[in-house]
Amino acid sequence: MGMKDKILKRFGQRVRALREQTGMSQELLAAKIGIHRTYMGGVERGERNICLRNIVRLAEALGAHPRDLFEDASEE
Repeated sequence: MGMKDKILKRFGQRVRALREQTGMSQELLAAKIGIHRTYMGGVERGERNICLRNIVRLAEALGAHPRDLFEDASEE
């Protein structure tokens, strides 16, 4: 697994953890930020490279700062 793949996977895990802390479903979170629920699932699984604009929307919907989504994303 390459570095990019590891970062995407860890980012997705962080998003999932924050989403679960809020008690929000994937479907509701996706609707709040204007993306399809299957795309949201791909982000959480580390299969999608989400754009910066949607990262900011995602953080706002989760009540977090965008940097919070990257907390564990760059660790080996």
